[in-house]
Amino acid sequence: MPKSLLSKNPLPKTSVTPLGMLRDLVPGPGAARRVAFLMFAQSLGTGLFLTSSAVFFTRTEGFSTGQLAFAMSVAGLCGFLCSMPVGRIADRLGPRTPLAAGYALLGPLFLIYPFVDDVAEFAVVAALIGICETGAGPLRGALIHALFGADASRVRAQMRSVFNLGFTGGAAMAGLALASGSRSAFVVVTSANAAIQLGCAVIAVRLRPPAGTEPAPAASAKRSWAAVKDRRFLLATGLSGVLEFYLPVLTVGMPLWIVHRTDAPGTLTAALTALNTVLVVFLQVAGSNGSDTVRGSGRLLVRAGVLLSAACALFALSGSGDALWSVLFLVPALVVLTLGELAQAAGSWGLAFALPPPGRMGEYQGVFALARGFQQFLGPALVTVLTMRLGAIGWLTLAALFLVAGLAAGRAFTRDTPTPPAPAASADAATPKE
Repeated sequence: MPKSLLSKNPLPKTSVTPLGMLRDLVPGPGAARRVAFLMFAQSLGTGLFLTSSAVFFTRTEGFSTGQLAFAMSVAGLCGFLCSMPVGRIADRLGPRTPLAAGYALLGPLFLIYPFVDDVAEFAVVAALIGICETGAGPLRGALIHALFGADASRVRAQMRSVFNLGFTGGAAMAGLALASGSRSAFVVVTSANAAIQLGCAVIAVRLRPPAGTEPAPAASAKRSWAAVKDRRFLLATGLSGVLEFYLPVLTVGMPLWIVHRTDAPGTLTAALTALNTVLVVFLQVAGSNGSDTVRGSGRLLVRAGVLLSAACALFALSGSGDALWSVLFLVPALVVLTLGELAQAAGSWGLAFALPPPGRMGEYQGVFALARGFQQFLGPALVTVLTMRLGAIGWLTLAALFLVAGLAAGRAFTRDTPTPPAPAASADAATPKE
């Protein structure tokens, strides 16, 4: 493990008091705060854009929902396919320069976005944006690891809280553009986002790891597929992807269930989504305790599987009574789901940081990004079919899926005996350990 930027000034242990938890949300001075500003700016632009783009292209440009879905699927597929090559680029050039280049490219792409007038042009621009945005994930992960070393998991927990704050703020600002519904309003949105992305590029350029702490670039092209040959790491990726199905449960399954299969008011969806955001912002840092080791991350994934399973059972029960009965089960279901989300996020990035051997962090982060692609590709359709067609039985099926994935993660990773990581030169010959 390279020396951490914070190794001379270790971060304090996570507090369990309300005031201490608030203090834990504030990153330390220096690189941590610059990364936090980067994440806040990027999430502000993401929330601003994503909340308004679909409405603009369907209402103002006249695209059908099918055309929009096709173009966005193409964009998602392109991003998915590019995550591994981007990770290998990070190992050869370092993550900072490619990350800054991606943000710099997003600037002009967002500027031209509102002026595309057919589906083919839209798909091309959306695909380029998808490549840049999806590729930014493993690049940010590799950069955070290079900057903070052993403290990377805790810093990433802070960044997740910051991301939720920025995304919520961007979504609220997008409401003004949605109220107008005009092309000029969307041009303002995309221009603001373009400026934000260019600002992110400047910040990324300045996030230079201290001399001597950045891992040496991978030298051998023969080892460029080490991550996809690492069965243990692929198991971590797959189980993390399954447990990340909490996201379509939150964004697709829960709203549809509330509106179509319970007597609860539809406005409860917005209230529960807001509650989820608040809980993630304030509890993610505390919920990441233990994610700095393989064993601790495995325990977090077990906890995630159990909690997510319990949440699905509560959702199933919410559809069998009147409005009050539904609310009495939906609120605790959301809280338990969020606690499972916190554990899943921390356990997943803990394994993503702890398992890769030295010099291969970018490549491994690129492979780990496949878990998010898997969830994005299959999750919404699976959750919709199970919950809307099978009702309570579908929820219990999801509960079983989460529980099995969590227990499998426990069996695979909580019995780990800490050993030094395999040297970079033998990354293909040995399974990396904690």
